[in-house]
Amino acid sequence: MRKLRETIHIYHTNDLHSHLENWPSIHHFLSERRKKHASDSSLILDIGDHVDRSNIYTEGTLGKGNVKLLNDAQYDYATIGNNEGITLSHEELDSLYEQAKFEVIVSNFTDLEGNIPRWVKPYKIHQTASGIRIGIIAATADYRVYYEKLGWRLQDPLPRLQAVAEQISPHVDVLICMSHLGKSKDEELCELIPSLDLILGAHTHHLFEEGKMVGNTLQAATGKFGMYVGYVSLEYDHSMKRVVSKQAVVYPTDALPVPQNAGHTMGNWERIGKEKLSYPVFTSNSLLKKEWFNGSELANFFGKALLAYTNADCAMFPAGIFLKDLPEGPVTAWDLHQCLPHPINPCIVTLSGAELLEVMELSKNEKWPNLEVKGLGFRGKYLGAILFEQVEQDMHGQLLIKGEPLTLHQTYRLATLDMFTFGFFFPSFKTAKKQYIMPETIRDVIKWYGIKEEHKCRA
Repeated sequence: MRKLRETIHIYHTNDLHSHLENWPSIHHFLSERRKKHASDSSLILDIGDHVDRSNIYTEGTLGKGNVKLLNDAQYDYATIGNNEGITLSHEELDSLYEQAKFEVIVSNFTDLEGNIPRWVKPYKIHQTASGIRIGIIAATADYRVYYEKLGWRLQDPLPRLQAVAEQISPHVDVLICMSHLGKSKDEELCELIPSLDLILGAHTHHLFEEGKMVGNTLQAATGKFGMYVGYVSLEYDHSMKRVVSKQAVVYPTDALPVPQNAGHTMGNWERIGKEKLSYPVFTSNSLLKKEWFNGSELANFFGKALLAYTNADCAMFPAGIFLKDLPEGPVTAWDLHQCLPHPINPCIVTLSGAELLEVMELSKNEKWPNLEVKGLGFRGKYLGAILFEQVEQDMHGQLLIKGEPLTLHQTYRLATLDMFTFGFFFPSFKTAKKQYIMPETIRDVIKWYGIKEEHKCRA
């Protein structure tokens, strides 16, 4: 005889960003919980940004290693974050989930023709053994301009989620949203779709230790980097045909048991990543040393590379992007990754001379070199000195661009990094004309230039 009430057990993670040092404990915990709930309804969900190319295992396997980890931990469903969506090429993302044993749900994602890719479901109606129909919808953050450069199309997430929720609501008993949209969007979502029982949040790395109720909707989120695993219990009444109580908690990962083989496992991931990136990409004639607070041989090399690759008038970048020196002799893909682990793309910003002058003045902010930057694709520690290429002063203090005096009303193309284009550092960038270069990262720029210079020397 069916129980009148039963508990649906939901475990969730978000924004791991390939912090795999926490994964052995997470995997072990989830495996034990699966066994505990073997006779009950349970789900394990990831809310995106599990992938981060700053990790050598992720980079070496182009994210497919992360999919294997989710498979091994027996995840049921996942959605994509911006690190899956816009740090991989179209082809790499299109093949990322080929071996996935879980389903990928994204409600606001298509190709440029409006077709839903074979590896995506716009929603899922998951039916439990007792017949409860759980509707799952999901959306990823609206980085539309980036996705379109890569051959994908995003729909405005909130109206799209509302439309999908209305479509499936008559056919479900419980409604859940996997939201890689961020805290403020989730608040709006609660108001927009009051029938939502649960929002599992991500993207802004917010943490709800005991969940948060907005109207009838429970919000749950686990922060970042696998520091917590989330657990939600939904008590469903079969006679009333609805959820009658809901609770959320998080489990700190550092309080979970660490499997005996954790060290060996993590060492193996690193070994695989390093092996896959051990091939040489170019040969350097000299040691290219980094320096965070001044110019350096490495910065000079990169500045020339960025200009040559973009054919811009001048270039600007922070010295803090360089985390390791590049050796003399053969430079491997692993060397490049250790030096520049950031999922950052080059970008060309079109500015007037007056705007460029303002940018240069702002770049002199004394606090910036020691600024600890988090996010924006930056995976270093300090921003470091802001450096320019093809920008100098003559003996009279006149600014020169490509050797010519800067003219206030003239238009200039500045090659820089996409991390600056959000306007946090240079407000004029936010409204300026921008040309994003994708899927190439700044690693690819150095690689291209290194090969070019090597061929020049041989000639």
